[in-house]
Amino acid sequence: MKYAVCQVSVSPLRAEPSDRSEMVTQILFGEKAEVLETKKNWIKIKADFDGYEGWADQKQFLEITEEEFNTLQNDKFASESFNLAVENDMPLTLPMAANLCNLNEGKIKFGNKEIEYLGEFHEGNFTKSDIPNLVSMYLNTPYLWGGKSVFGIDCSGFVQQVYKFCGVKLPRDAYQQAEIGEALSFVEEAEPGDLAFFDNPEGRIIHVGIILDENKIIHSHGKVRIDPIDITGIFNTDTQTYSHKLRVIRRIL
Repeated sequence: MKYAVCQVSVSPLRAEPSDRSEMVTQILFGEKAEVLETKKNWIKIKADFDGYEGWADQKQFLEITEEEFNTLQNDKFASESFNLAVENDMPLTLPMAANLCNLNEGKIKFGNKEIEYLGEFHEGNFTKSDIPNLVSMYLNTPYLWGGKSVFGIDCSGFVQQVYKFCGVKLPRDAYQQAEIGEALSFVEEAEPGDLAFFDNPEGRIIHVGIILDENKIIHSHGKVRIDPIDITGIFNTDTQTYSHKLRVIRRIL
């Protein structure tokens, strides 16, 4: 088995080994993965954080040893919308929630790399009460299928990254996240930081967002936005219609 670490700001993970293939998720800088297969310039990887599999451009990853994979310290995350690092005297912009491998005295270190880090960081121990302030950092981020960063994000990627700052490893997709935690009986029981899930006419979970105060929800739909929520679902304030039908609210923290 081979192992690797993402060495670019954001690496797309695709369904097939081709630049034209659908992006199924993303790997952020500093996230590590197992290498399952190699085809020319592509590697099929399994993300260590959530177990998601897909094909990545081999050039965007740095191979590391099994020992380093097992001991790499990934307990610090970039905590601003955009965070500056410097590699070989050249700027490198890291997105929020990028892993700062072995960060010590302003240096990120993995493999043969040593990168100066000039941004802010957090150690993944936010509490539920911190979530309303944390989610505001993602406001107006454009929707991107498979996205996980402030450059573009989808609904479940948004939820996953927010909870990452709270030390919680959620699965990647909304239907998987809907199986975690405690189901609440009524919307009125929800607290800021709880997750609301929404289904389609066939009953399949297709959307997720984070509950805020005053019967509001923040979610990625066109962009990361705040809308009212009630027992029916999300009421889109732009179109003045319900955009998503509520299925369940679950408490993770």
